[in-house]
Amino acid sequence: MHIYDIRNPQDIKHLTMEELEALAQEIREFLIESIAKTGGHLSSNLGIVELTIALHYVFDAPRDRILFDVGHQSYVHKILTGRAGRFSTLRQYKGLSGFQKRYESEYDCWEAGHSSTSLSAALGMAIARDLNGEDYQVIPVIGDGAMASGMSMEALNQIGGEQRNMIILFNDNSMSISRNVGAMDVAFTKLRTSRPYTTLKSDLEQGLSGTKVGRSVLKGMKNVKNAIKDNVVNTSIFGEFNLDYIGPINGHDLPALIKVLQSLKHHRGPIVVHVLTKKGKGYPYAENDKDGKWHGVSQFDPASGQPLARVPAGHCSWSEVISRIVCDLARNDRDIIAITPAMKSGSKLDNFAREFPNRFFDCGIAEEHAATFAAALAASGKRPFLSVYSSFLQRAYDSVNHDIARMDLPVVIGIDRCGLVGEDGATHHGVFDISMLHAIPNLILSQPKDADEARALLQEAFAQEHPFCIRYPRGNVPYTKGEVQAPLGTWERWCTDGDPKVCVITYGGDVDRIREKALANHFAIEVVNARYFKPLDEKMLDQILYRPIPIILYESDMLDGGLSSAILQYINDHQIDRHLIRMGIGDHFVEQGSIAQLRKAEHIDINSLFSTIEELLACD
Repeated sequence: MHIYDIRNPQDIKHLTMEELEALAQEIREFLIESIAKTGGHLSSNLGIVELTIALHYVFDAPRDRILFDVGHQSYVHKILTGRAGRFSTLRQYKGLSGFQKRYESEYDCWEAGHSSTSLSAALGMAIARDLNGEDYQVIPVIGDGAMASGMSMEALNQIGGEQRNMIILFNDNSMSISRNVGAMDVAFTKLRTSRPYTTLKSDLEQGLSGTKVGRSVLKGMKNVKNAIKDNVVNTSIFGEFNLDYIGPINGHDLPALIKVLQSLKHHRGPIVVHVLTKKGKGYPYAENDKDGKWHGVSQFDPASGQPLARVPAGHCSWSEVISRIVCDLARNDRDIIAITPAMKSGSKLDNFAREFPNRFFDCGIAEEHAATFAAALAASGKRPFLSVYSSFLQRAYDSVNHDIARMDLPVVIGIDRCGLVGEDGATHHGVFDISMLHAIPNLILSQPKDADEARALLQEAFAQEHPFCIRYPRGNVPYTKGEVQAPLGTWERWCTDGDPKVCVITYGGDVDRIREKALANHFAIEVVNARYFKPLDEKMLDQILYRPIPIILYESDMLDGGLSSAILQYINDHQIDRHLIRMGIGDHFVEQGSIAQLRKAEHIDINSLFSTIEELLACD
């Protein structure tokens, strides 16, 4: 069967084992060729091909509920549910999502972009099923990195207590994005290397049946399975949660997977099926990846494995800029410590980890813990730098508020991937952190326009004694080492051509883009670099507000609670009679697409701004 002919999972149920294995190979080849053109999550999907085929072969979705934790490894699921023909639109504007989406298919019963939600969701579905008197299976598929997170532990605790029917597929490849860390990974490693429970049970039965005494013992056992489980399986972490456990099972052995899943269709209570898979299976470049470079990829050449996009000479990613500056500062300050929640590679802290191994800590997928851990380090005289993606920082809100800001501790938080991030869509756009953090007392919030200003802001951050957030977007920027100043709470401004007729207040990389376009077109405007969202530069703000020229607040994040909201609050509190033109993202979630497409759709692209400026100049 060709994958384009698959309309739903029923189409694969009549296939022979040989045909299913041929289908697995075809899917792998399709994924490599397709993702090479669109970009996307490659390694995780290559590793889960056989497991996904087995799930849809044995169970009856959408009646049976199959949930993929995070959802980035649901590409094979999409193919088997009739969406192969849309893969050319994967992660594109108005196209197929890179995650499960409820609006996209009845087979997508849950959607997420952050890890560790599947077990909580599965329990909710199982309890709703039982309350409704229904009969179907709930099967969450969760990786080992996500299984070790706090939210998963909380869910397992209740799952073990509730004892609802549920089959938990523990997809173990010893990786989240890069290598997993911590004691949980050590525990999982012991399980990986242990003798499979089913093999041990069979060996015991064979051994005991060989002698008269052994046969007597075997006959006297009320339940061989329970005897082994009590002595072997319950010593695992899952046994401590009162969960049945089976495994480890080769996750690329289709016959074995199908046999095990078929045997569990009528299992009573929750059971964990431990499946060992190879991340990147079938593509050598991805299989040999140790640093997570093939977890999520941009367009690439399948033959060479080389990315098609090239970083311009003299440029590097914003993450790399921040990492290099923190490394520079750490050489002169032994108290600087770097922390990441499972994003060492993505946050470009690899070099810090190599140069200062005793001062680098990967907390695993545990943003809340990472923030409180950083707070305690700061309370003990250290100067922690916590690097975390904007959309993942949402998960640590209480720790930032309660543990860092309330005690006014000098933790420097690097908010990576702020703003619109593009093709990963609504779950990953970092457009909420300004609104989320602005109301928290003691906290300083900033964003540099370039690498030089990033250095100045980080120098300021480590020289003062309050929580200090510096946000920076996805993408590349020229890496320079100029010396500029960015004193706390100060903005800067430029007039582009004579006396300004319009004032544009903005931040980040848009500052220079607006200046350059205004200069090229001889627009007489003032551009204000509002590099501090909190505190505001009230002195400059007063000067701007009391002039009789139009003011445009140009934001690339949420309007509600953003920079313009703070300025409007200031205007109201100081009884200033001014009207502002606000440009930003309205009260809705933004879907996937290129950043240029999304900005245009949200009317926050540079052309939309200058159309507004032209209208104001024409009325002058």
